[in-house]
Amino acid sequence: MNKAVDITTRGLLFDMDGVLLSSHGAVVRAWTRWAERFGVDVEHTLKITHGCRAIDTVKALRPDIDAQMGLDAIQEIEMEDVDGIVALPGVKDLLLKLPAERWTIVTSATEMLARRRLEAAGLAIPARMVSADSVHKGKPDPEPYRKGAEMLGVAPADCIVVEDAPAGVDAGRAAGSRVLGVVGTHTLMQLRHAEWRVDSLAGVQLETVAEGMRLRFTSL
Repeated sequence: MNKAVDITTRGLLFDMDGVLLSSHGAVVRAWTRWAERFGVDVEHTLKITHGCRAIDTVKALRPDIDAQMGLDAIQEIEMEDVDGIVALPGVKDLLLKLPAERWTIVTSATEMLARRRLEAAGLAIPARMVSADSVHKGKPDPEPYRKGAEMLGVAPADCIVVEDAPAGVDAGRAAGSRVLGVVGTHTLMQLRHAEWRVDSLAGVQLETVAEGMRLRFTSL
């Protein structure tokens, strides 16, 4: 049953792919090329890539090769292919309303790739972000979202994580944050551990208040 939600938060921590922008086509093309090059099953590769760091995917698929070499290969492919990468509905307007010190991006992409995709989508790039190359452990470990909260100078419990992948939802909750799931790359059921779920950020209304930010939306 849909439910009207009215909440306040001191910080917003956004995942990137599948939350702020759509990169599905580019991701599928890149990992398909990589899987074929390194002799692993394409279907299995595509099942495990979303929401996780590329370095962790490389290690899982080809533990016998040099992980950095495998990472460099997928990053080179992904940096070349930004065709079809676009901002998701409601994202541009929402980011424009956010005070710069109140939000950041916590992504499983490297910072170089994140900047490339954000530029391709025409989206604002925060002054600092948490990327795959700035943490020791990626999602579902809580480290990325704890670091994101630290960047904003607030406790994880005072942040809302916005995620589209189960690994990210688990990371946000493990960090001690509340989680808003965006349905799209994964189903409503797959995001069931998020406190709230929406079809897109287009229906999220934001207002700056003394406590931080006030969000209103309808949770699925």
